[in-house]
Amino acid sequence: MADRTRIDQPREARSLRLRRPSGLTNEAFGIIAEKFARFMGTPQFLIGMTVFVAVWLMWNTFAAPELQFDPRELNYTLLTLILSLQASYAAPLILLAQNRQDDRDRVAFEQDRIQAERNLADTEFLTREVAALRIAIRDAATRDFVRSELRSLLDEMEERGLQVTPVAPPEGRKRSENGGNPGTA
Repeated sequence: MADRTRIDQPREARSLRLRRPSGLTNEAFGIIAEKFARFMGTPQFLIGMTVFVAVWLMWNTFAAPELQFDPRELNYTLLTLILSLQASYAAPLILLAQNRQDDRDRVAFEQDRIQAERNLADTEFLTREVAALRIAIRDAATRDFVRSELRSLLDEMEERGLQVTPVAPPEGRKRSENGGNPGTA
């Protein structure tokens, strides 16, 4: 039978390498490391470790020699080994947790920086808009300005000898009777 390998399909890996369990992703491992690092920084852990070491030392110092499993004569070799093993695992896990926290801080800082830039751009835009409105309002005629201009025109007409008679605005019925001309009655 001919070999059915195709060039356009990848070969399946048939290596005997150890594979990571599917539930243990980098994120899951990082979360476990952070929980471990947090626990190691608690008073409960420190008190528990102190009690463990104190019981270990008292047992292997004061118990009958046949009951001691890590005698003082051997300088508590097993206890030293256990504490060294714990420290050798704790240090990298704490560093991993610290690196993950640094990454989160970096992302938060970047988001804060972007938000601050947006706020600055919005503030600058609003400042320009307010300035444009102030300029536009400055050029607009106000009621007092129009009144003063009309008053000066009336004064100028009176100086030239033109007689100005104020006309009261006609009411609705009077206006319709005289054809809408306010000056003719």
